[in-house]
Amino acid sequence: MLSSCAVVLGLCSFTHDSSAALFVNGDLAGFVEEERLSGVKHTKQYPEHAVRWLLDHNGLKASDVTAVAYNFRPGPYFAEVPKALAMALGSATRPRALRRAAGFAKVGQRTRRRLAQLAVRFPNAQVTPVSHHRAHQLAAFAASGWSESAVLVVDSLGERQTTTIAAAHVDARGLPVTRTMHEVLDPASLGYVYGAVTEHLGWRRGDEEGTVMALAALGDPARFRPLFARAVRTTDDGFVVDPSLFPPRVLTSGYLRTSEGFAAEACPARRPDRPVTEVHQDLAAALQERTEQMMLHLARTAQQLTGSRRLCVGGGVATNCVSIGRIVEAGIFDEVFVPPAPGDAGTAIGAGVAVHADTAGSAQPLTGVAGACYLGPSYPTPDLDLRAYPALRQEELAVDATEHLAEQLALGRIVGLFQGRIEAGPRALGNRSILASPLQPGVVERLNATVKYREPFRPFAPMVPAEHAAEYFTLGQAAPFMSMASQVTPATRLHVPAVVHANGTARVQTVTEEQNPFVHALLLAFGRRTGVPVLINTSLNIKGQPICGTPAMALDCLANSGLDALLIEGRWVTK
Repeated sequence: MLSSCAVVLGLCSFTHDSSAALFVNGDLAGFVEEERLSGVKHTKQYPEHAVRWLLDHNGLKASDVTAVAYNFRPGPYFAEVPKALAMALGSATRPRALRRAAGFAKVGQRTRRRLAQLAVRFPNAQVTPVSHHRAHQLAAFAASGWSESAVLVVDSLGERQTTTIAAAHVDARGLPVTRTMHEVLDPASLGYVYGAVTEHLGWRRGDEEGTVMALAALGDPARFRPLFARAVRTTDDGFVVDPSLFPPRVLTSGYLRTSEGFAAEACPARRPDRPVTEVHQDLAAALQERTEQMMLHLARTAQQLTGSRRLCVGGGVATNCVSIGRIVEAGIFDEVFVPPAPGDAGTAIGAGVAVHADTAGSAQPLTGVAGACYLGPSYPTPDLDLRAYPALRQEELAVDATEHLAEQLALGRIVGLFQGRIEAGPRALGNRSILASPLQPGVVERLNATVKYREPFRPFAPMVPAEHAAEYFTLGQAAPFMSMASQVTPATRLHVPAVVHANGTARVQTVTEEQNPFVHALLLAFGRRTGVPVLINTSLNIKGQPICGTPAMALDCLANSGLDALLIEGRWVTK
């Protein structure tokens, strides 16, 4: 590698959802989440597999890396310590004040040690910590491809920040710049509250918030509406959280995030093995309603502060597709954008963008980020060793793969699709997907019970050619990354009710020929056979496992689930 070449490695590591992104002279050369290669969902380990692939794929060594961008800064953790100690003055916050102060100081020290460890791994690199929310902001804005926008980031915690509003633009060098105009600091955190209630309801915090969002559609929010109105109160430019219901965060395991008072007013904590009842549905509904209200409030505040007619949304709460759909429907902005990886994994990209923008000369604009989602490894000629799978058999397709797959789906088969590069983010976008016909009776029940092994109330998302989207969905804008819940048209309710959730919405993915030629052609081929160019698309995995990143993982999924077949790079594998 030439010494003049700028090689920036962006990292999300040591917390959760580890990932890595590589920029070479400002071009995004690749990005992948570690779980897709290691098989460990939400892993916090250093992304060894991801970094190795990025370097090998680009003909580089660790010694060629000139800069490492890490997605947290140690300083703000220390700045929180005196504020945490001051909580000893309040009766509701006093019990956790000392532990909170100690926890933030400990994480600050730990972050410093992690930066030192990265310096050892990459001896020729300048290791730079990047503000967590700045990384989120840049990941979202750079992916939009816009010249300017408002940026709203809402998550659980980024150092001290939980919510930020920024104005973003592309500067004269062609590089993205964000300026934070407002921040909300912990312990006021929407992500914290949503995760706390998710855990209270018996699901895994940081993993199964989407299950609670789905459950909310079955409940009545009125029952617990007054509780959440007190728990999360609006201010002129943000919100506060009642510490008597949601005690302040302690960055140490073993501390509940809901209080005894919350349980007394809501319901006892549900054990994961216990039935889901009406009270759980109503609690989820009230939580979701309050989240949507707060996200709308923050979106309006972002528009007022920035004056922009466009909004980018990032952070873990941006995966709440119903809230994003509400923002779109409200007409606050002309267009709303959520990147393919809005959660922490995507901050590897954002951190890399930050370091490149801070150090690049005018000859190195940022490329390869806008609109990109297929950024991980591909396996164009996979070696499918089926000796460990005696029940599986494979064949090379002698016909057009899109036509064959469309025919099989029209016949009612549920098929895994493994093609091209791994998607970025938590949604399968057609390269590591399970596909099914929404026209088959009982398809949702079958998918949940025998393929995904998950709760029966969880919905499945539709994908549609962008040019046909308005026939079935009312969103009125592109949704390439399956990040927005849309209301549906009468045609959808009539012809494909299987994709409509109990709240009347569908988390749609619009597909263009440019974005994914194979899937676009498949949708049109399915439409020619059935009259409806809409398919159910869910991720190629079973509950509790990451999306399959490798051929071996995909074969395991086929062998150990109710999938009928797997199309993997032109090979048809069946049971």
